Amino acid sequence: MSGKRRSTQNAMRERAAIFAALGDETRLAVLVKLGDRQPHSISRLTAGTRMSRQAVTKHLRVLARAGIVRNVHLGRENLFKLETPPIESARDYLTDVSRQWDDTLARLKAHLEK
Repeated sequence: MSGKRRSTQNAMRERAAIFAALGDETRLAVLVKLGDRQPHSISRLTAGTRMSRQAVTKHLRVLARAGIVRNVHLGRENLFKLETPPIESARDYLTDVSRQWDDTLARLKAHLEK
């Protein structure tokens, strides 16, 4: 397998992991809390919710495997921080796909109007 093909497959695998991680409303709620770009403890992430610390931990592991959050140690505290590059990569990918569809639909429209 060529290096370019392997690289493309790896990129697709990474995007799939990101989209899978984002495809859960609980994980999206956690990301909203992390959206202030400050590291948060599990206790802080569960505050005001009916979720257990164990449930949030499970969701944070999924987000971490996708590279969307990372674990930060501050003294004895275990905090989690949002990593924006994977989300930006997913956004860029969706923008490219959207542009391709726009081009395809414009060609179809032009063809049908002939």
